Amino acid sequence: MVRVPAAVSVPATALARRCRVLGSRVRRTARRAPRVRPVAQELVQQPSPYTRALGLTAVVLLGAWLGLLIVGNVRVPVGPMNTTMTLRPSLTGGTKINVSPLGALELDSHVAPVRLDVNVDQLDPVRAQALVDHPERLSGLQDEVAHDVEHGTLDLAVRSCVAVVSGATALGLAVYRRPRRALAAGGLALTLLAASGATAFATWNPDSVLEPKFSGLLSSAPSLVGNARSIVSEFDVYQKELARLVTNVTKLYDVTSTLPAYEPDPSTIRVLHVSDIHLNPASWKIVASLVKQYDINVIVDSGDTMDHGTAAENGFLDPIADLGAPYVWVRGNHDSRLTQRHLEHMKNAHVLDDGRALTVAGLRFAGIGDPQFTPDRSTAPGGGAAEELAGARLASSLRDQRAAGTPVDIAVAHEPSAARLTDGEVPLVLAGHLHHEQTEVMKYGTRLRVEGSTGGSGLRAIEGTYPDPIEASVLYVDRDTRRLQAWDEIKLGGLGLTTAEVSRHLPKENHPGAPTSPPPTSPPPPLSSSPSGTTP
Repeated sequence: MVRVPAAVSVPATALARRCRVLGSRVRRTARRAPRVRPVAQELVQQPSPYTRALGLTAVVLLGAWLGLLIVGNVRVPVGPMNTTMTLRPSLTGGTKINVSPLGALELDSHVAPVRLDVNVDQLDPVRAQALVDHPERLSGLQDEVAHDVEHGTLDLAVRSCVAVVSGATALGLAVYRRPRRALAAGGLALTLLAASGATAFATWNPDSVLEPKFSGLLSSAPSLVGNARSIVSEFDVYQKELARLVTNVTKLYDVTSTLPAYEPDPSTIRVLHVSDIHLNPASWKIVASLVKQYDINVIVDSGDTMDHGTAAENGFLDPIADLGAPYVWVRGNHDSRLTQRHLEHMKNAHVLDDGRALTVAGLRFAGIGDPQFTPDRSTAPGGGAAEELAGARLASSLRDQRAAGTPVDIAVAHEPSAARLTDGEVPLVLAGHLHHEQTEVMKYGTRLRVEGSTGGSGLRAIEGTYPDPIEASVLYVDRDTRRLQAWDEIKLGGLGLTTAEVSRHLPKENHPGAPTSPPPTSPPPPLSSSPSGTTP
């Protein structure tokens, strides 16, 4: 039997004890040491607060738009008509009234990120026939329509709130899969709609009905836009806004009834302003149509009817004799003296030059031809100095006419720089040349009206990618005061296009409640440059 020495068993016991102590220390150290995150969690980068806010905003806007698109509309009977009212996101706001198939009216009624769309779907034959059989009900139609519109707007507001909340909440739930986030999206959508409604209410412009913009069939524009003089004199009726417009639409649809149609105001002289036709043969048909639709009294052409002013082009002017209204004309920089002599001998044409004044259709006109003829390269053009000299001659003639007791109502020049020299000598001056329309009231009170190209810049319109629009204006002049009451800017789609837009504009002094503006004041005479006191 072998014996194990006692010295060997002692170290083994000590070793076991030391292992137990070391294990205890390791466990205590492990409890005190920070917990190490898994490597996978460190690799996942949390989105920044700006990214989360941007994403939530996108979900709110898209969800609210989808909600309005799907369920955010109401069908409302307005008088004898069935309409659909809808709120749509918009950068400019406003109200759009779609009158199919005639066109659409746009009103700058408010500035907010939502637009009110009113679609006139159809005329209810039963309600319309009741109006025809009982004309006495027309007197109460305004109040009835106003009540219907108010009721429909309230229903639209409620439905729109439900639509934006539902759309944003549903999209938020689909994207985030968290009810709290989805409810937050719905709440933000409701807040956004409420803020938009408050902005629309704060910026509401009841006068917007005075200056509507019409798009659609040109033949319907006079009836839909309305008469300029009646808008000014019967503002209390037009304050009903949409109610009045719907009533007018009812009259248009009910063509078989005895309801009054559009009739020009006999106290208004209508002037059709055209310019820069540039040999476009389609322009004559458009001018003839406008003369018929608007019952035009006189046409004013501020020049550049031709392109090169050659004798071969004179036949282009033949339709002027049959346009149905007197044609007042001044020479442009593309019209030659040869063209002017041809027009002077043409029936229905009245040529203005050298400040000579004529009375046509109850209005007194004076004008001057453009001193430059740019197609003729053999003569160096005089530039701005020649235009200013022509404008000074026209202004001098206007002063002579006023001194003789026969003041001029409308002056005409081709170049706006020449027309500006008449400031203070005449209430209204017409010009062209720029191929785009613009209006301004100059320093001494004269209104300068520059017309666009009624020929869509002529045959050169096919050179560009997009054709230039065909532009003209109808000016409404008071027969008694000879002052401008309103004007309609007419813009037709260029070559190959069929769109039509008519925008109504009123001078500030003709807005209801506006103070009466004083007549133009003559500018001070130029300073004398010689001891004798004669002006240069």
